[in-house]
Amino acid sequence: MTTTLTALMAATHLAFAVLSGATAQAAAWTWTLYEGEGPVVLANEVPDTPQLKATLECTPGSGVARVSVYGGPLAAGIATVTSQGGSAQAQTEAQTGRGGKLSLALRTDHPVFGQFVASGDLTIAVGDQHQDVEIEAAHLAKLRRFADLCSG
Repeated sequence: MTTTLTALMAATHLAFAVLSGATAQAAAWTWTLYEGEGPVVLANEVPDTPQLKATLECTPGSGVARVSVYGGPLAAGIATVTSQGGSAQAQTEAQTGRGGKLSLALRTDHPVFGQFVASGDLTIAVGDQHQDVEIEAAHLAKLRRFADLCSG
């Protein structure tokens, strides 16, 4: 009985440790805005690591944002980009890069980009596969700042 109870307690402690680690790792992801010399970048990252889920990048005043997603199921091809459940839609060419990166260009004056800035939700689909970019409400001010800096 004592051995069973000890094993059960050890398993419980291990489960809590695993769950705590997973929660801490999930909480480490954030949106960070980089501005100054060079391009403006809004990155969904774990700070001070090479881990990325998505980046938005532009040359200030260019009117074009390059949206990149990482580690998803998407392949190169014609991408359909939507925001807010499809209320705005665009088609553009998506290109793949190293490390599972898929990138596309989107004009900052396009209705899809405007809906994205308002909602924080963007869906990229190539064929039957799709990947979402979600910016939580707490980070929407960074997205608006990015859009302001990039607009031509």
